[in-house]
Amino acid sequence: MTATAHTPAPLSTTSPPTASSALDLLRPSSSSDLTLDGEIQIFEKHASVEKNGQKYMSRDDFVATITGGEDNEITMEQSTVLFNIADTKRRGLVSLEDFVTFANLLSKPDAGYEIAFRFFDTNGTGKITSDQFRKIITTRCSQDGLPFDFNCDWLKLYVGSEKGRSRELSYEEFSQLLKDFQAERLRQGFKHYDSEGTGHITADDFEKIIISIDKYKLSDFLIKNLPTIRNLSADNRISYALAVAFYNVIRQIDMIDRVVSTATAQSSDRKITRQDFLNASKSTKSSVFTPLEADIIFHFAGLDSTSDRLEQKDFSRFLKPEWYQPQEIKRTVTVKRKEGMFGQFLHQLYSFTLGSMAGAVGATAVYPIDLLKTRLQNQRTMVVGELMYRNSYDCFKKVVKNEGFWALYSGLGPQLIGVAPEKAIKLTVNDYVRSLTKNKETGEIPLKYEILSGATAGASQVVFTNPLEIVKINLQLQGEITAAQKDTAIRIVRKLGLLGLYQGVRACLLRDVPFSAIYFPCYAHLKKDFFNEGPDHKLDIAELLLAGAIAGMPAAYFATPADVIKTRLQAQLLHPKPGQAPYKGLVDCAKTIYRVEGFRAFFKGGPARVLRSSPQFGVTLMVYELLQRLLPWNASGASAGISVNESSDLGYLRSRDGLRILSDLGYKFGVHPI
Repeated sequence: MTATAHTPAPLSTTSPPTASSALDLLRPSSSSDLTLDGEIQIFEKHASVEKNGQKYMSRDDFVATITGGEDNEITMEQSTVLFNIADTKRRGLVSLEDFVTFANLLSKPDAGYEIAFRFFDTNGTGKITSDQFRKIITTRCSQDGLPFDFNCDWLKLYVGSEKGRSRELSYEEFSQLLKDFQAERLRQGFKHYDSEGTGHITADDFEKIIISIDKYKLSDFLIKNLPTIRNLSADNRISYALAVAFYNVIRQIDMIDRVVSTATAQSSDRKITRQDFLNASKSTKSSVFTPLEADIIFHFAGLDSTSDRLEQKDFSRFLKPEWYQPQEIKRTVTVKRKEGMFGQFLHQLYSFTLGSMAGAVGATAVYPIDLLKTRLQNQRTMVVGELMYRNSYDCFKKVVKNEGFWALYSGLGPQLIGVAPEKAIKLTVNDYVRSLTKNKETGEIPLKYEILSGATAGASQVVFTNPLEIVKINLQLQGEITAAQKDTAIRIVRKLGLLGLYQGVRACLLRDVPFSAIYFPCYAHLKKDFFNEGPDHKLDIAELLLAGAIAGMPAAYFATPADVIKTRLQAQLLHPKPGQAPYKGLVDCAKTIYRVEGFRAFFKGGPARVLRSSPQFGVTLMVYELLQRLLPWNASGASAGISVNESSDLGYLRSRDGLRILSDLGYKFGVHPI
């Protein structure tokens, strides 16, 4: 059985379609990201010409559509190339049928080669002659391009060498020729500058060759530092082996990205050496980089580093991100939706619900420790013999012995009722303020704004925290009083009233604002800098829990003095100690504690607070992030449909992909009509 050659079908030349016929045109491509409704919306929005009851896109309409109306990598000349391919009838207009068919073409995995083939197939025969190839390359070669010898043996292998004959190339053959063309340009360029046949050229000549054949793909960083490649040579000259190795590195950037991801995932600190890279390269079984290619990769990746161990982000500077990550960009664009006011409300409700669930789990997990902390903080140190509890362990034993195990959970009910909105508003506000202060280009948040986000989150929760704390503390202390004096949560609320529930609010602010200002930045940086969280590395449950727990340690301990003052002020509202003068306020409480009990008294219950707050917030944030992963927000239910502008952006991304092969040649397009 012989294989059937593939020839790109010409774009349709039938009459303009109805919506249903346009849908049929799209159905063959299951990989299309754009919906038909989105394409029709785009066409209707931009088509400005009407003839015989049908709407058409002019050249300007089409260019504005595929470029998104913005200054980007697609030049006006290149856009004209795409317009000429879409305009199959050469009437200077693009119909709806032309537009959806062209969109279908762009969605194909080999769109770049098909567009290049149509560009060179000036006669529309489905075949390309060597004369056509020579003519187009010659007429569209930029003035600063390298000379190319069309009589070279390489080209003769593709098109034959018989005199007076021009062999025709099929789509598949022509695609292979284009793929190999750049390597031949490199060889001829090197030979051009190595006129004496020494096997070496200068770094400046090498830079001219690379800029000529691969500039479109190179990042500004790499272009700027190209001359430093001479440091890999003993005599500061570039050998042919070094030139080819660099060319291979550029052509295999996707593989480099995969190998680096594999190697860093296997490293405990997410950093790798050159040997780690080569080992991971072999394990992929799909490509093995040579030692010289590995030298080049690590040379450019490590230009700003003094260590031989590099992170994944160090390797991302080789090429423009949009060159080798088009699919990721597409996914980012396609998930965006217009939520509207109702959608935004649902999104906030979603965050609030997840925060409530996470807060309830975290509070329950450590509640017994919280009870011990409260009782230790509330006992005043006058005479050692008067102490009811010597330490946390002594407190635990006496509570269980005298009041029973479940006494450790006294006041948990009100805590769960209040912790849901408390933790939800804290997490939601922190996320919101961080989103407002994030650098839109880099995604980074300056440390001062991270602290501000945490502090704002801590302040916002006090509206729920203070009433909750007063009720909880008085319930936790009831085991120390007679049964006749005990109250329920409802009776405590009735006794205190609304204003009474906010007594000690200044001390509560003094505790919660610093706590969150320390906690959230520490948590974010532990995830990013210590556990190396990133797009290619999601933290597992243990890492999330550990990051949250570690971040809670300094936050909990340094906020302990404010917590002691708050506990004393709120406990005396319903449970004043006989024979002990009540505190008159925050300042009086602080002065009295220092004068009577000394500085150490401010850290009573500090270890218990660390043991409680640290794991509580670790569990809370771990559950919150896991819930976000298990139940990701999907705005589609609140969306009326895809945004025309976002679809236009996706069209731009596809158009850029379609132009890759032509742009890779380094020639000017659109200057001459096809």
